[in-house]
Amino acid sequence: MRIEQLEYIEAVTRLGSLRRAAAELHLSQPALSETVRNLERELGVAILDRRRSGARISDEGRELLPHIVGVLDAVDRLRRAADEQHRTSRMVRLGTVNAATVPLLVPAVRDFRAAHPTTQVEVVAAQQADIQQALLEGGFDLGLVNHLGGDDTSPELQSTELLRGRPVVCLRPDSPLAALPTVTVADLLTEPLIVMRSGYVMHRYAHRLLAGRAPSFSYSTDGAEMGKLMVAEGLGVTLLPDFSVIGDPLERCGAITFRPVEDEHTEVVLMVQSSKAKAVSGAAGDLRRILVEHAERHAR
Repeated sequence: MRIEQLEYIEAVTRLGSLRRAAAELHLSQPALSETVRNLERELGVAILDRRRSGARISDEGRELLPHIVGVLDAVDRLRRAADEQHRTSRMVRLGTVNAATVPLLVPAVRDFRAAHPTTQVEVVAAQQADIQQALLEGGFDLGLVNHLGGDDTSPELQSTELLRGRPVVCLRPDSPLAALPTVTVADLLTEPLIVMRSGYVMHRYAHRLLAGRAPSFSYSTDGAEMGKLMVAEGLGVTLLPDFSVIGDPLERCGAITFRPVEDEHTEVVLMVQSSKAKAVSGAAGDLRRILVEHAERHAR
């Protein structure tokens, strides 16, 4: 018994004749009729009632029809599941807040690609709330997000801590603040400040730190990577987690550096998240494991 034999029976029953079924299936009518006859011989049942006016399902075939349809439905579900598994095994979608992107994610993706050369990795920079919503809706497999110390995590998401760091002032090596071992809030207010746009954790942190005090001049940007570029071009300074700056290509080449904020003990926690309601694919699970391994090295 072959699946296509059952599909042919379903087509003849649905369309009401061998001729119309043969046309839909792109088969000759004799070939279709012979295929059905082979199944009838195998089962010992006349599934079709053949007459000069056409073929229709027999009484015996009608009793078997629910079983035939059930088998075809099961095969269809199997095919869809296999297609979905194939799709997810060939693509991992990861949402990331900008502050987590370069120093940790790029080396991790490089190692992942070496282990999974045929799997695509789609990295989407977004705000934390959008990442978490996409995780719940199945749009992302994994998400990299930041939390300030004391923030609650969603009970619907599985969260694995990667790094803990401190907010620092990201600045150019030739900035007047670079001569200081630590930067006070008063020092910070003397420089143009590049602030993350509303919706980012570091936007919330900057407002908490400044407590209503205004810097000499400020910019607003969408994410840490643009903030670091603006710092490197001499437009001002910005506040970022230390793990977003340490190891960044701009920091390694000497275009930017950082200084701690004096008497500031807030922690920023970087974590990788996934939906508890949806099992991650094997490839996404491997990427999460590699992120954890790279985070351990980065922390050391």
